[in-house]
Amino acid sequence: MVSLARSQTAIALASVLLLAGVLLIVWARGSLSVDESTPTSPPSAEIHQTDRPTMLTIPARRRSPARTVAQDLITPPQLDPDQLERIEARPPLSDLGLAVPPKTPMPQDWREVLLYRPIATSSVTFEAMGRNIAISGVQGVDLDKTCSFHDVAWPCGQRARAVFTSWLRGRALNCFVPPETERFAIAAPCRLGRQDAGAWLVSNGWATALPSGIYSKAEAVAKGAQMGIFGPPQ
Repeated sequence: MVSLARSQTAIALASVLLLAGVLLIVWARGSLSVDESTPTSPPSAEIHQTDRPTMLTIPARRRSPARTVAQDLITPPQLDPDQLERIEARPPLSDLGLAVPPKTPMPQDWREVLLYRPIATSSVTFEAMGRNIAISGVQGVDLDKTCSFHDVAWPCGQRARAVFTSWLRGRALNCFVPPETERFAIAAPCRLGRQDAGAWLVSNGWATALPSGIYSKAEAVAKGAQMGIFGPPQ
């Protein structure tokens, strides 16, 4: 009798579970079905709304004054303007530190000409291809000039021309000259490759800068380094 009662109870419970499962399936199908009478918005409209950029306005930040750090530990020194002294700038250690001289404005008809086989006639003048050229912006050393270094005299004029002759030998200079040759020497800027001839002569002490020239700093370097006519006999 007990076994029969248990079997009937199990059958009844299984029937209830089966009925609950059927009802759950029917309810799920009804929730997933779409009512054809309800209009739906096209997906393109939703995409258009989501793609619309949002304009953001960023407020301008106010600059706050600089904050003093460790004011009680670090204080600026008290300077008296009357005790300050302005000194001259230190000249460069070599001619490599010299600024490139600005280009001198030349007449409209002057052109840059390559002059071959130059021959020095003084410490700053030379002849080449029928032209007499004087390096502009510099003052030459007279051939008979004698220099003194620590009470020792030596013929610096002859040495200056000899150095210029050795520097020109076998080379060609680019010079701004007029289209026609002149009987007398003309002052013209010249260069050897990218090296300015006037700057080389003055910075090495074999010429001096004209008061209105552009080589005053180069002359100061030569004097400070005791080079050329400012130095010992050579």
